[in-house]
Amino acid sequence: MAAPTAGQGPTVTRATEAEFALLEQLLQLYLHDFSEHAGGDVDEQGRYSYAWLDAYREEPERHAYVIRVDAHPAGFALVRAEDPVQMAEFFVLRKYRRTGIGARSAREIIALHPGRWSISQVATNSSATAFWRRVIPAEFEETVHADGTVEQRFVAEAVPAG
Repeated sequence: MAAPTAGQGPTVTRATEAEFALLEQLLQLYLHDFSEHAGGDVDEQGRYSYAWLDAYREEPERHAYVIRVDAHPAGFALVRAEDPVQMAEFFVLRKYRRTGIGARSAREIIALHPGRWSISQVATNSSATAFWRRVIPAEFEETVHADGTVEQRFVAEAVPAG
């Protein structure tokens, strides 16, 4: 299969109940990647633990999105639509990174939730910080907290219909 190009547009859809098994699998890949920053370990079955996925099924202010390219799963996003809205988790498969898929997907998801936003990265994940600095579609304020966590705060404008 050819490498994806920036010309292949992603589709972002709200996860259906049937897609939560897919999200669980993609979360394993995400948590594996993230373990170099957060130090997570697998359990005795070789799986990472993520305590909040069921909340995205049950709580109305939590939204799970599946990112696809040409109908193939390419990543996911978990959003807490509180005040401010928070990008709880955002993941794009390595195959699709640096192709524009992540940037376009992130901007689309942000546009779905106009209002005040907060996006945070752990101190050691400088590539995530660089990504969000490029992708956030508005002027933002950035804070580095005492623990090194980097946080961007901004307001996403409502996109006019049509």
